[in-house]
Amino acid sequence: MDQEIAAAYHRILGQLRRNAGYLARQEIDAILEPIRLDTKRLEPYGFKVYSQNEEDGIIEEIFRRLNVEQGRFCEIGVESGLECNSLYLIHKGWRGCWIEGNPKQRDRIEAKFASLIRNGRLRTAYSFVTAENINQIVKQALADVRDLDFFSIDVDGNDIYLMEAMEFFPKVICIEYNSKFPWSISKKPVYNPGNLWKGTDFMGASLLALSEVASKKGYNLVATNITGSNAFFVRNDCLKNNFRNSSSIEHLYNPPRYWLTLDHFGQIGHPPDFGEYVDLM
Repeated sequence: MDQEIAAAYHRILGQLRRNAGYLARQEIDAILEPIRLDTKRLEPYGFKVYSQNEEDGIIEEIFRRLNVEQGRFCEIGVESGLECNSLYLIHKGWRGCWIEGNPKQRDRIEAKFASLIRNGRLRTAYSFVTAENINQIVKQALADVRDLDFFSIDVDGNDIYLMEAMEFFPKVICIEYNSKFPWSISKKPVYNPGNLWKGTDFMGASLLALSEVASKKGYNLVATNITGSNAFFVRNDCLKNNFRNSSSIEHLYNPPRYWLTLDHFGQIGHPPDFGEYVDLM
């Protein structure tokens, strides 16, 4: 009888999750419908391979417009590496570096991605990154930060201070923003070099605050994703006429829709993994 109850429970749970995914797809389509005709918007290109939400597709489209097929990346804050913004890029032939501040993730990363580390496509560093040490750590991890194509920051709090302190200039920056603040509010947390996210909505700067810092460093806001999680900035000399610019921040802002992560962009059927693939390209 217990097995029958358990089987019934899993059937009901599965149906509820499928229904949630269906409803989320409807909501996503409704959000995207008004902006599909704007060819400079990036949200309609979003999809998930290994990113948390639909960042993989947006990043791919940005670099398609920049005519970069295989570049170099650096990502700060990857946890186990199975849900981050650059693993899909590695599948596409990119090379780069992961920097993770949690030493407990080291064994998992080095076991799971041993082949990538051995062949030099992936370098790893395990350091807690702060505004005071970001340049030293990145330069040591990459050896050469010139011509860095993609830089992703996800440290759940001090992201804006890391961007402020950067002394290198990648073509594209992806950085988390706190979308609970409307597009017109400039807010950032008080700097605490030892900050650790506590699982609350105190987790970073507003979109306007990030845009102000980015503008001073020579970058333009070109997109946010529809879950209201990440902002994408492109270096001014790379923009040409391919993107919406930061003067339209009101239109590029997306509010928090974190439930879409769980209902649609999350891996409902199977947990993420990485293994050896035959490259047929």
